[in-house]
Amino acid sequence: MIIAIDGPAASGKSTAARALASRLGLTFLDTGAMYRAVTLLALDRGIDPGDEFACTSVAEGAELSFDEDGKVLIGGLAGEPMIRGPEVTRHVSQVSAISGVRRALVQLQRDIAASASSKDGGGVVAEGRDTTSVVFPDADLKVFLVASPGIRARRRADEEGRPDLAAEYEADLARRDEFDSSRTDSPLVEVPGALRIETDGLAPGEVVDRLVQAVAKLRANRAGSTGGAGDPSAGR
Repeated sequence: MIIAIDGPAASGKSTAARALASRLGLTFLDTGAMYRAVTLLALDRGIDPGDEFACTSVAEGAELSFDEDGKVLIGGLAGEPMIRGPEVTRHVSQVSAISGVRRALVQLQRDIAASASSKDGGGVVAEGRDTTSVVFPDADLKVFLVASPGIRARRRADEEGRPDLAAEYEADLARRDEFDSSRTDSPLVEVPGALRIETDGLAPGEVVDRLVQAVAKLRANRAGSTGGAGDPSAGR
């Protein structure tokens, strides 16, 4: 089973996707962490984030995987918390807009999903900005999470331990939204048929509950009236 969750920054994608994967016994695939990892590698090597050829080479040669908690590994070593640093955050949209970088990582993301899905009861919950539109256009369930700019800014500021900078985060998120939605290659879009969930006013657990219900409904529809839906919180 492949569940793809898209949405703008700080809409709650990572929290919801990680918890949903845990509830369903599926692999959590944080595609955004992969772009952050490539950005970190490029910056560490002194590469200009706007150098398309060099950044593509970094992406093609990057050894990226995930640990059992769904956190990205770079060459087998932990990428957290370095990939969440301010410099990476400042440049990740620029690096992720490079077509060569996206091609390399999309293929790796599909390989990870194929490996997970090959296991009995396996699959992935993938989150990002193009998982429903480009990476997994045939996903079993497509979801688009949204939240108001103010809520998203407060979430990001709280995550960084700087609630006093919420206004600055809101301006930064607005710039990133514009960049992600207007880039030529794999822009952030809400695909037709995706389950749209507005997370304003919803606790993380409530978002996950809605997703679990959507999966249960999907399974029930597939099973038909005689097959039964099974337990939505257990495997595939």
